[in-house]
Amino acid sequence: MTAFIFPGQGSQKVGMGVELAAASAHAREVFQEVDEALEQSLSGLMKDGPEDELTMTANAQPAIMANSVATARVLEKEFGIVLASAADCVAGHSLGEYSALCAAGAFSLADAARLLRLRGMAMQDAVPVGVGAMAALLGADIEKATALAEAAAQGQVCEVANDNDPTQVVISGHAEAIDRAIELAKEHGIKRGIKLPVSAPFHCSLMEPAARRMEEALAATPPHAFTVPLFANVTAARVTDPAEEQRLLVEQVTGRVRWRESVLAMRAAGIERFVELGGKVLGPMVGRIDKDAQATSLITMEDLENFAKENG
Repeated sequence: MTAFIFPGQGSQKVGMGVELAAASAHAREVFQEVDEALEQSLSGLMKDGPEDELTMTANAQPAIMANSVATARVLEKEFGIVLASAADCVAGHSLGEYSALCAAGAFSLADAARLLRLRGMAMQDAVPVGVGAMAALLGADIEKATALAEAAAQGQVCEVANDNDPTQVVISGHAEAIDRAIELAKEHGIKRGIKLPVSAPFHCSLMEPAARRMEEALAATPPHAFTVPLFANVTAARVTDPAEEQRLLVEQVTGRVRWRESVLAMRAAGIERFVELGGKVLGPMVGRIDKDAQATSLITMEDLENFAKENG
């Protein structure tokens, strides 16, 4: 059994999608449609940068989605591998959940792009720049990270944002609390904490204003039925009902990304192989979560050709 998985923020880089667009008209169509939906040459920004502009949340989120969906589109149109029949489920890391839903037919490409543009802007606007921060805790499991976050909070927000794999947990909250957590890391048996180059404290309770904006946006543009089940970030559980997923996408803004648990839940449901579309971030995480799981990352046309040969 196979899961198609979709990367989240941090997987963006200048030059993303360029090789695929050069090789396939189907990829170019995806990028053009996203440009039109956003009334912006996002594909030009992906191709040429500047990097600091691409990394801005409001640009990075739709760009990563466009790259993942272009990869899925090429797989389908050029190689005949259709997600609805090739995958037994889908999942995505944070914004990647929107990519997964778009690829599975729950959102149109234009709607996914516009929702992610708004999500990026709403997350950016929720907290003034400099007030919040995030840090990756290396050599931390969820128990150690939770204890550290509680110790560092001291009346401020300091919460586990991403449970990525058994060796990496990300915390989010007030900048001073995150600084305290980094200082206290060794006392809690954690190798070290590294501040992340992000512009806002994602996936913590400080994002509540962004969650309310997404609740309005998703009420106006709700997900439709999707072709395969999705494993949702905030519950690490299987979802098939669009109304339930609509609610979970709102919760996701402030809630923890339970990626480690999601992978284990998919494994328990019989998934043996994970295929990452448009990045090489989640595949390696899967390997650290369960060394017996097979993980493949598809980025280039050559990756897609090789995958199609093996699965033709």
